[in-house]
Amino acid sequence: MLNQRQLFLQHVAQTSDAPLALEIVKAEGSTLWDVNGKAYTDLIAGVSVCNMGHRHPAVIDAIKKQADQYLHLLVYGELVETPQVAYAHLLTRHLPSSLNSVYYTNSGAEAVEGAMKLAKRYTGRTEIVAFRQSYHGSTQGALSIIGDEHWRNAYRPLLPGIQHLDYNSFDDLEFITGATACVIAETVQAERGVVAPSLAWMEALRNKCTKTGSLLVLDEIQTGFGRTGTLWGFEQLQVIPDIVLLGKAIGGGMPLGAFVANRQLMQSFTHNPILGHITTFGGHPVSCAAGLAATKALLEEHTIKQVKAKEKLFLSLLQHPDILSVRSAGLLIAVEFDSFERNKSIIDRCIENGVLTDWFLFAANCMRVAPPLNISDEAIVSACNIIVSAIEKTK
Repeated sequence: MLNQRQLFLQHVAQTSDAPLALEIVKAEGSTLWDVNGKAYTDLIAGVSVCNMGHRHPAVIDAIKKQADQYLHLLVYGELVETPQVAYAHLLTRHLPSSLNSVYYTNSGAEAVEGAMKLAKRYTGRTEIVAFRQSYHGSTQGALSIIGDEHWRNAYRPLLPGIQHLDYNSFDDLEFITGATACVIAETVQAERGVVAPSLAWMEALRNKCTKTGSLLVLDEIQTGFGRTGTLWGFEQLQVIPDIVLLGKAIGGGMPLGAFVANRQLMQSFTHNPILGHITTFGGHPVSCAAGLAATKALLEEHTIKQVKAKEKLFLSLLQHPDILSVRSAGLLIAVEFDSFERNKSIIDRCIENGVLTDWFLFAANCMRVAPPLNISDEAIVSACNIIVSAIEKTK
């Protein structure tokens, strides 16, 4: 009889030839347990999905209550579903007043796709501008705009009319013109290894989009819901986007995404053609109930107020001569080493010793540290001690 790991490798489609293949049987807070009872401190949080930790009691309760009422009813947007309405109301209350209409999707990548369509439909233009070393998802449209040819090349031809500019480059802003439907930018380039824009550049980008009539789309899929120390990353950049992209933590651990815009923009999907954007499962009531509960907990438990102090604790402990740099935006932290090989050996040692971490797609020499936002100080100290010990033992 094949064991679970063998069945996993045989029947679950793989995306690498060396998956971690840890068999996790329980998760709670910032801790995972495998089939042998071994505990792991989670420094990935499902790649910024579990901002309120695993199985937050309020989220579990909301899922159970919604499951007792109804699951899927009808294709998105036709019926009044209480979890969708309540969550959209909460989200828009905590966004700028111009961002008042929520379109739910199943994931962040689908939010990207929807925003691209909306920008084209609203402006009547076809060109889309994105930035090198930005990540926006792996679907065909999202893949067309991610900023790394290594990931795009195998799937060409992709969408036409895409321009990639240098992030933080004032000179490149001249390529945004009256032909540009939208500019899509991360508020922090996460997969580049946590690279933030300058305030002056982001202001110049906003002004350029306003001048050319191009929509500014800010990707908050990894940075939203408190990850950077404010509810939204763009709050620290002092700009307001025309469309904001949400994903990952939006569902409290359940699959969910959204793009949010002004109702006037969103109405473009209602005519010529009707049903201009449609999804079967986007905004699933259980996912919305879970996300609503997680976001309420995030706000009511004042979790975001603790992020900067926990960031500071991580930075004080992640000290070693072999660390080239540490870049952070709240609890999104990149620990840089001199090579992928060194980073991978340290990560492997960390996992052996009960700390789950990985690397960044466009910065393979950088270790990802992005735990649940409510991780305890004790867990931070323990995890950092293991990381530093792993650095020492892999010289």
